[in-house]
Amino acid sequence: MNGSIAQEMSQLLTEAFSPSKLDIINDSAQHSGHAGDDGSGESHFTIVIEASAFAEMNRLARQRAVIAALGDIVGERVHAVAIRASVPES
Repeated sequence: MNGSIAQEMSQLLTEAFSPSKLDIINDSAQHSGHAGDDGSGESHFTIVIEASAFAEMNRLARQRAVIAALGDIVGERVHAVAIRASVPES
């Protein structure tokens, strides 16, 4: 995880969900020159998050919760975020 936006996302998601697993993968290099690439090197991310807080949520609700926790980052400061949110295995 490199860069201030990735660090900020990590902090926000940790505070919101206390995840047992959290990986924030910067995919920006794969989108260089494509729509949404602002040249910052922090325009596209994949978030892999596992948290008990998602237990009563369906896939769409989990994604909405993650986006809400990220505030203005998605859509304003980051072009695209892929989210894989799950519940820890027992």
